[in-house]
Amino acid sequence: MTVAAQGTETTSAHPAPGKHWSRLARPMLGLVLPVVLAVVWEFVVRMGWASGRLAPPPSVIFSTFVDLARTGELQRNTLVTLARVAAGFGIGVAVATVLGAAAGYSPLVRRLLDPTIQALRAIPSIAWVPLFILWLGIFEASKVTLIAVGVFFPVYLGLMGAIQSVDRKLVEVGRAFRLSDSEMVRRILLPAVLPAYVISLRSGLGLGWMFVVAAELMGASEGLGYLLIDGQQLGKPAEIIAAIVAFAIVGKATDWLIVLTAAPFLRWEDVVRSE
Repeated sequence: MTVAAQGTETTSAHPAPGKHWSRLARPMLGLVLPVVLAVVWEFVVRMGWASGRLAPPPSVIFSTFVDLARTGELQRNTLVTLARVAAGFGIGVAVATVLGAAAGYSPLVRRLLDPTIQALRAIPSIAWVPLFILWLGIFEASKVTLIAVGVFFPVYLGLMGAIQSVDRKLVEVGRAFRLSDSEMVRRILLPAVLPAYVISLRSGLGLGWMFVVAAELMGASEGLGYLLIDGQQLGKPAEIIAAIVAFAIVGKATDWLIVLTAAPFLRWEDVVRSE
């Protein structure tokens, strides 16, 4: 083995320290903007340029977080909201996947279902609240159903559109090789559709987190939405902002979980990725 080959082998086995540090530091870049904004607002309030009564500084919000965590109220309400979103997300994704796949694959099913579903998609989330309360009561069933409705539409639309946009040449290749319907789905449609499907799952999850607030307005006594209402009624802006920050943290964590779970199935993608 030549010296050059040995050097190349050593470099590939042991990446440069700078490159390793870059991989560690890259995810932290997303924290730069919120941290800078928090520091600036803290400085503005401490200098007396703003009272901070309606928009408390980060130090007050952090203190509220600590107090809520110490009493266990933050953990309990977060877990309740997380359970509602998980249940609604699971139901919405299951129904949307079945109907979206059927509508995308079959023109007949699409002509039968899609006009009605598109009309229902235009209905605001808050308009479903009185109907679900009337049908399902004010307990968990109505809340989970409302979240499932919010998740359903982006997943259905994303999956149906992804199936319809599959390259016709790929399908013709599958037919030329006389693939069965199941093989066509597994070897042609699924790899072509999966990237767009993952994006639709992330979009549906984001709407699920937005719909859970409307859901928890329906007589909830627990959950992060309840903390929002409690802070409003008692005049506690720090509690309101703490609940909003909790929504942002947990929502981002669940979105990251989808990305992490889907990553092994998308390694084959030949796309431009920014470093």
